Amino acid sequence: MDEQIHTDTNKEAVIKLEHLKKSFGSNEVLRDISMELRKGENLVVMGRSGTGKSVAIKCIVGLLCQDEGSLRVFGEEVDTLSEEELRKLRIRIGFLFQSGALYDSMTVRENLEFPLRKVLHLNDQKDIDERVTEILEGVGLPDAIDKMPSELSGGMRKRIGLARTMILKPEIMLYDEPTTGLDPITSREISELILSMQERYQVSSIIITHDIACAKATANRVLVMDKGTFVAEGTIDELEKSDNEFIRSFFK
Repeated sequence: MDEQIHTDTNKEAVIKLEHLKKSFGSNEVLRDISMELRKGENLVVMGRSGTGKSVAIKCIVGLLCQDEGSLRVFGEEVDTLSEEELRKLRIRIGFLFQSGALYDSMTVRENLEFPLRKVLHLNDQKDIDERVTEILEGVGLPDAIDKMPSELSGGMRKRIGLARTMILKPEIMLYDEPTTGLDPITSREISELILSMQERYQVSSIIITHDIACAKATANRVLVMDKGTFVAEGTIDELEKSDNEFIRSFFK
């Protein structure tokens, strides 16, 4: 990498990629990437479209399998896990899609109850109600409980999408462009919510974003990706002062 910092090696690495490679036919998407996500950290990954950011995320949750290299999550090699082991791992990892991915035919309450019943197999309605109430308060939307997704603004849908992911209390969160398509005020609210989730639930997060305001608000550390490899690592302040014009261009 052109720019490097020393991360806190006293903190446990919850995700560790070493020399990861992934191709689709002759298209080499990931070219020998290595990185760590440490416990309680917000790691922002920036890069132009098509540089491999989303492919790396999909490898982490086992949706894609790397061609070469090592990918450990909580110390386990993801590509060696059985289907049952992979299912259990995915419960510990939350994924917030760009759209929020709510079920349009369900109320907010039903959207939040769904993973509790289907993933955690909870049947105690009192326990379910308490979890739903807690997470809605956490994202600042307790009054939206009986609304349909169509009645919510884009920012509210994003918050409910985050609530539905966080209701399973994952230890790792993967955010894929969390502020895309939102106005500046709502984008700032989502960034503040990411910080709140980090503090409230001690969650470790990878945040893929093109939004420099989101990166500045949330990042403990930043990785810049270009053409399938990481080309810079550092804090926002360090990368803004980089000697490399390509690196500086992300922070203008």
